[in-house]
Amino acid sequence: MKNTGIIILGTLCLSLLASAHLCSQERDVEGSKDHPLFNRMPGYYIQQYDEKDFDTHSFRDANLNELNVEGHVVAIVYSLKSGAKEVSRVQVLRNYENAVTKIGGTVLKSDWDGSSFMKVVKDGKEIWVHIDAYITSDIKLTVVEKKSMAQDIVASADAFSNDIKATGHAAVYGIYFDTGKWAIKPASDGALAEIAKLMKRDPALQLNVVGHTDNVGGIESNMKLSQARAESVVQALSGRYGVAASRLRPYGVGPLSPVASNDTEEGKGKNRRVELVKQ
Repeated sequence: MKNTGIIILGTLCLSLLASAHLCSQERDVEGSKDHPLFNRMPGYYIQQYDEKDFDTHSFRDANLNELNVEGHVVAIVYSLKSGAKEVSRVQVLRNYENAVTKIGGTVLKSDWDGSSFMKVVKDGKEIWVHIDAYITSDIKLTVVEKKSMAQDIVASADAFSNDIKATGHAAVYGIYFDTGKWAIKPASDGALAEIAKLMKRDPALQLNVVGHTDNVGGIESNMKLSQARAESVVQALSGRYGVAASRLRPYGVGPLSPVASNDTEEGKGKNRRVELVKQ
């Protein structure tokens, strides 16, 4: 009888220790917090948390068009605590969608498989929201506050010249386009001016201006898009910066010459570029 009591007590202690250990594992990960726009569903804790000052995330609209939005990114994975009641996909989606619409936002796309894409303008800021509740025991929330990147690496004529002398080509990451468009954005003026400076320093230099894309979308459309972007760069350099058009030839190779894996957003960003290739 005495031994039986010891066994029961030992089992109880082990059970309590296991429970305590489990509870310690189900606390919010260190350094995490809820996004200011949303509280969390009851019974969940933050299992993963990632915040980047500048990154990109893919969203979808009602026509299933992919929209890559860049800016401040907060990505949170909420996991269900042991013993907590699991909710349905619809319950999760409607909670977040209602929260967004109550502050004047819109639902861009809501799918039965547990994904919802939303957008709201608040305090002059454009905020994009993606909730993924395909597996409701792990709810994934991604919020992007759209903004332009603070440029740390400055394109320069010297850097282009050194790269061309060393390898025969130079990658330019300071020329910007909207997704799926070929009109050059005003933020590209600095890089274009440096290319023009390069050409004026070396009057004999002739360049192929080559447009590159990531692999999002069909290859044919990307080939046409990269060609159109290269042509836009040539037109800008000859029309606005006085570079003779005969010294520049535009080409588009789409996704055919990546410099990084297209399996990550960072890699896709590196593949979207313009290159200067010595003729």
